Amino acid sequence: MPKTPRNVSGTPAPLDLQDPRADVLGDVLGASLIRHALYKPLEARAPWGLRTPRLPRASFYLVARGSARLEVEGQRVHVLSPGEVGFVPHGTPHVLRDAPDSEPILVCDGPCSPSLTPRKIGGRGAATTVIAGFFELSGGREPMLVRDMPPLVVLSATDAVSGPWILATVQLVLAETGSPRPATGLVLQRLADVLFVLALRSTAHQGGCAPSALAAFADQRIYDALNLMHTRVDDPWTVEELARRVGMSRSGFAARFTELVGEPPLQYLARWRVARAAELLRDTDEKVATIAGRVGYDSVPSFSRAFKRWQNASPATFRRTAERHGLRVK
Repeated sequence: MPKTPRNVSGTPAPLDLQDPRADVLGDVLGASLIRHALYKPLEARAPWGLRTPRLPRASFYLVARGSARLEVEGQRVHVLSPGEVGFVPHGTPHVLRDAPDSEPILVCDGPCSPSLTPRKIGGRGAATTVIAGFFELSGGREPMLVRDMPPLVVLSATDAVSGPWILATVQLVLAETGSPRPATGLVLQRLADVLFVLALRSTAHQGGCAPSALAAFADQRIYDALNLMHTRVDDPWTVEELARRVGMSRSGFAARFTELVGEPPLQYLARWRVARAAELLRDTDEKVATIAGRVGYDSVPSFSRAFKRWQNASPATFRRTAERHGLRVK
């Protein structure tokens, strides 16, 4: 079972949100960084089009020259211009093409080649250069924020807040894909991480996003509660204690947290504890009992039950599977 609550007296020290340990977004992103990224430069001439069916991976498209219509199923069409990046985070079916009536071909007829040699498609009309990208997220912990991203996220170098970072990242991607050199694969992997973080930042600052930790960032007290859960995951938190720490009534806190995050406080905490445990099982040789204590459980049986509920595998099975598939990073 989770650790027995302790009596907490006195006024808690104020939470320093400038402390990098209190960066909830960064903490969750540490669980969701990209495991595999594939880039494919495309040299297209009108008429041209690419169709991507539903896939268990995310896609992104960076326009270097010309323009491209990104048509994501169920979403408004967005015309990508140079300096813009379109993200399709959930593998939703979509089409990228120069005009509404251009017939698309499959983006990859079989496994996509990791080669950075440009693929030439289309006819003899106006030229467009696109860098297509595909990525899978790290499997150790559930990507808690990605699940609530919209079906399409567009990054623009003209954005008033993140524009300079987007522009710099786009330029680096174009330089590396246009002129491969030693360690280009590693550089592109890291740039995919950066683009992904920028897409999540963009989603976090947009209004009207789905209930998730993203929406909770806009509410200081709920954000403070998330920080407490993330930075002190092994503490024996109760709803009452979390509410007291952020200056709310128990009922008011529970209702507001559930409204913004999409699940009750202790359910979120249980999921986060298991996520942290999964990372430790994957990336360290610590004993299961040690990991259980580090994420707030007094006994291995109670920890194992909670872990299996969220991961559909026992801690030992999870670790063996990670070892077998080469996912452990020690």
